[in-house]
Amino acid sequence: MHDVIIVGARVAGSATALLLARRGLKVLVLDRATFPSDTLSTHQVQVPGVARLARWGVLDAILDAGTPPTRNVRFDQGQAVLTGRFPSFDGTDFMCSPRRTLLDQVLVDAARAAGAEVRENFIVGELLQDNGTVTGVRGREKGAPPVTEHAPLVIGADGKHSLVAQATGARAYRTRPAQSVAFYTYWEGVPVSGGEIYGRPGLVIGAWPTNEGLLMTYLAWPIARFGEFRQDVEGNFLRSLDAAGLGERIRLGRRADLFRGTPDLPSYFRQPHGAGWALVGDAGLLLDPVTGHGISNAFRDAELLADAVADGLGGIRPLGKALDQYHRARDKAAVPMYNFTARLAAINSPTPAEMALFQALSQRQEDSDAFFGALTGSVPLREFMSPGNIVRLVGVHGFTKLVLGQAVRGKSAGQLPEPVAPAGSGGHPAMR
Repeated sequence: MHDVIIVGARVAGSATALLLARRGLKVLVLDRATFPSDTLSTHQVQVPGVARLARWGVLDAILDAGTPPTRNVRFDQGQAVLTGRFPSFDGTDFMCSPRRTLLDQVLVDAARAAGAEVRENFIVGELLQDNGTVTGVRGREKGAPPVTEHAPLVIGADGKHSLVAQATGARAYRTRPAQSVAFYTYWEGVPVSGGEIYGRPGLVIGAWPTNEGLLMTYLAWPIARFGEFRQDVEGNFLRSLDAAGLGERIRLGRRADLFRGTPDLPSYFRQPHGAGWALVGDAGLLLDPVTGHGISNAFRDAELLADAVADGLGGIRPLGKALDQYHRARDKAAVPMYNFTARLAAINSPTPAEMALFQALSQRQEDSDAFFGALTGSVPLREFMSPGNIVRLVGVHGFTKLVLGQAVRGKSAGQLPEPVAPAGSGGHPAMR
């Protein structure tokens, strides 16, 4: 009998297992994969995510394996170019983009070292339920007979097609259909000094240094053009790099891997708990990958869930109330970036008002750095986008044009309005 069974051993599952095992709980983690193994990923661990890895004591293993820290960033919209550094968060001032063959293995190893039992190559076939309450799982190692395992709580960390979410009927809300397609690959021998983000009509490009001296390039096109894109993936990828001014530099090197990608990029929140079950990571919250927050969100929510589960199973407060608090805290933390990501995922060209904002930021280094902090989560997005701060940057007229433009785009896309800080809040101290 275990205290907790976690279905899924990648970033959300292993992080949750690590934290629960360190609290003294008996944790079983099950995954159909074996590690190390790869998976589709943005690679990006934003600055707050890196700070959590440091706090958990696993960051050194990732850096020692050759993962380059990224402190400098270039944001290029053609008519406006911002360069700067990420503001510090809990003593950390860089992001990184590790290969998932490394990151997932480090976290699995850390979970095991903390005392969690991790079974790889294990297929969970169904949840066990008693009068609507989840009581365990039934499954098998590949090639072995079925077994059952019981626990008072089963956590689904099994991704967007989560068996746990499907079996429990977890309610989805704030849902959005896929707006973009995402493809990426790796290059060797390409000079780079930091992270790079490019926006051009109908496309978004990211270029981030990763392990083994490689550069990972990420490309997003509107979902409506997926058929066109897949007819010539390599040609369309290279032509997109050319449009951003990256093609010549990329051709100095050599493509080092296959193209990977998907059009299956919905966005949603799911009810993250019920009788005997909970969800974490992409199983409970999924954003379009264009802003690269999936891994860092998984780390944040692993901490929130682990605190709730430890309190609930430890008798500090009722488990249901503790998980209710996890639900509220997750949504409060996630909504601003969720809405911001939804706007970017539409792959629209910047409006004149948005371009005026970027041009204003490009003239002020402190504000450019704060903008990068808002993108990565080290500066609260609500504070950066507060009326007081935007008026300071572009004036009342510019602020009005921005709001009107966002309202028109949000209405046409059926987007829920995003709450903003009151006009007198003044924004983050770095922007005052």
